[in-house]
Amino acid sequence: MPGQCIAVVSGKGGTGKTSFTAGVGSALALAGKRVLCLDCDVALRNLDLALGLTDRALMDFTDVAQERCSLDIAAVEHPDIPELYLLTAPARSRGRPVTDEQMINLLKKAREDYDYCFLDAPAGLGGGFQLATCGADRVVVVATADASSLRDAQHTVMELNHFPPGHLHLTVNRIRTKMLRNMHATIDDAIDRAGLPLIGVIPEDDALPLYLNKGVPLLLNSHRGAAAAYRNIAKRLEGQRVPLLRIR
Repeated sequence: MPGQCIAVVSGKGGTGKTSFTAGVGSALALAGKRVLCLDCDVALRNLDLALGLTDRALMDFTDVAQERCSLDIAAVEHPDIPELYLLTAPARSRGRPVTDEQMINLLKKAREDYDYCFLDAPAGLGGGFQLATCGADRVVVVATADASSLRDAQHTVMELNHFPPGHLHLTVNRIRTKMLRNMHATIDDAIDRAGLPLIGVIPEDDALPLYLNKGVPLLLNSHRGAAAAYRNIAKRLEGQRVPLLRIR
């Protein structure tokens, strides 16, 4: 059975797409799935930091897409999480940009080799967004609970109207109950505004930047907060029925 390619997108920066990609990808790999995390953010890549794989990658996704090397050579396996791999973005733009057709062909190979491929898209709705979504099977829109982020999520959804029902999902990230009370907002409001089914809620978690600065994956060190949310989302992607994490 071929793997799934899931684009992780947002209409604005700072919503936590990269942390989501690293966290859910790690959770699936720890559950025995073969996972590729693909950074699509040319020149502003951060997925290697979130995975604790800084400076390990020699080749990037443009090398694979433009057939300068194979996927199995370019993808870097995590030393502490078997079956978790990174395909990084180039540190700067060079040569001709990757075309949609080249990305679609890369993802065909990813489906053959991996159970899941997560594409960490750059923020916004430009060329990087198009590249990350052009060959994806499903899309997760990551937003925070503030009004501007949810409005951006709505705009993002309008750009994804070619995906069939059930293939678009919303994650509300960086939630604090105090913030929700002050805004008189609820998770239901977030779902209604974005117009998407909810696949997960993730609390604000001070452990995330702590382990990021150490270059250590969060899920190897925590079973609470954001780490618990990532594990629940991974289970839902696998088709399991899991209650939403209770944010306290």
